[in-house]
Amino acid sequence: MHPNPVFRSDDRALLESLIDEIGFGMIFAQTPDGPRVAHVPIVSTGDGAIRFHLSNGNALAKHIASGPALAVINGPDAYVSPRWYPAKGAVPTWNYVTLELEGPVRRMESEGLEALLEAIAEREEGRIAEGEAYTSADVPPEHWSKLIRAITGFELEVRAWRPTFKLSQNKSVEERSAVADALEAQGSLALASLMRGLAK
Repeated sequence: MHPNPVFRSDDRALLESLIDEIGFGMIFAQTPDGPRVAHVPIVSTGDGAIRFHLSNGNALAKHIASGPALAVINGPDAYVSPRWYPAKGAVPTWNYVTLELEGPVRRMESEGLEALLEAIAEREEGRIAEGEAYTSADVPPEHWSKLIRAITGFELEVRAWRPTFKLSQNKSVEERSAVADALEAQGSLALASLMRGLAK
């Protein structure tokens, strides 16, 4: 989390929407062989926890439920050039959105894992414009059963929410507007939109 409090947000609905919109992140935890990270789809329960799954062969799978873990979900980011500010004297920086979630992890039962897989598929299939949505019913039962046995679902109880929305809030309205315009022109539409919506 960025040390400057101006880049933080206590808007829980905003943080939940970030998890839902991005839907993918990194899980960090300590193992006997040192720290490890896994890249996973993530689903929020909406009541203070997130769920994810790991292949049973993943280095974290055997150890992650034995202590705290850290989840990181990264939103849009982009380099900010000093030439975009109306006045000279600025230095390069980076605007970005990220959310750190920390807490204990527990293993899920197979029913919870199947519900998690369904939730991920439903969310992502709903974002595809054309064609009939995939469901687990499309998979032969024996193949589905084999898949379920090869992975484990986990739930992280979020005890610390550490968001960073670094969107030039420490700059003047004129400077923020100029940077947002420049980022939009460079193709960073999501970041520019967030700057205009949040950095007021």
